[in-house]
Amino acid sequence: MDDLDSFNQNRSALFGVAYRMLGSVADAEDMVQEAYLRWQCEDREHVESAKAYLTTVVTRLCIDHVRSARVRREVYPGDWLPEPIPTDGRGPAHAAEVAESLSTAFLVLLQSLGPGERAAFLLREVFDYDYETIADVLGKTPSSCRQMVKRARGRVTQRRRRFAVSPEEHERVVIKFMEASAGGDYESLVTLLSEDAELVTDHGGKALAARRMICGPDKIARLILGLRKKGEFAQFTTELRFVNGAMSMITRRGDALHGVMTFEIEDGHIRRMFHVVNPDKLHALDHPPSAN
Repeated sequence: MDDLDSFNQNRSALFGVAYRMLGSVADAEDMVQEAYLRWQCEDREHVESAKAYLTTVVTRLCIDHVRSARVRREVYPGDWLPEPIPTDGRGPAHAAEVAESLSTAFLVLLQSLGPGERAAFLLREVFDYDYETIADVLGKTPSSCRQMVKRARGRVTQRRRRFAVSPEEHERVVIKFMEASAGGDYESLVTLLSEDAELVTDHGGKALAARRMICGPDKIARLILGLRKKGEFAQFTTELRFVNGAMSMITRRGDALHGVMTFEIEDGHIRRMFHVVNPDKLHALDHPPSAN
């Protein structure tokens, strides 16, 4: 097997690690490309496992990138959300399988973990690496990695609400939301939203959008319907598509993408909506990478 074939066997998994670590398609692809360059230069006579070597390289690159990007994140205009990634074309079974670890809510939650802790948690909980391998990747002892994963799991569990929502139920609620929004149905919108509903928008200072989080069903419904009445927004069309593992709503103006909205559903109601309209974060929806 030549260098490229060996690398390509692991490319999708490497991108999956990097994307979850960074929440950015472009940055994840950069990490994978850098790993390939290092793979080409490596004396592979002493490499026992290409997968282990490449995972180690990508993970360490991502940890360094997270640390260097921290200052840029602090001055980011408005709320920051992960870059949406399409997961359609793989069928409901695959969507259900990846929904949890690719969901916007989960990726946002990962950002609260330190880079090393985030890596250990992902490698163990999402990619099912044993602690000995994780220790080699992070340059720590297995015992230390166990403690890191335990702390991360505790923080994630504490902050994450777990409600089992089937793909069918999720899709049903999203369709109702899209229909109510398009029809200007205030009462239906309010009914679909939970009492503590939140709308978070990532505009990056480059698009017209809510500048801060909107809380409560009344405020969210009025904002959505108010935007619909404006001339510019009246020209938008909507479509449904699997994004980050679940049915989501895409908005377009003509052929141009305007934004994507992903949803967190709890007990038949919308708990949170994540709306990305920063044009720099929409490229992957038309040029999808390969991700696990």
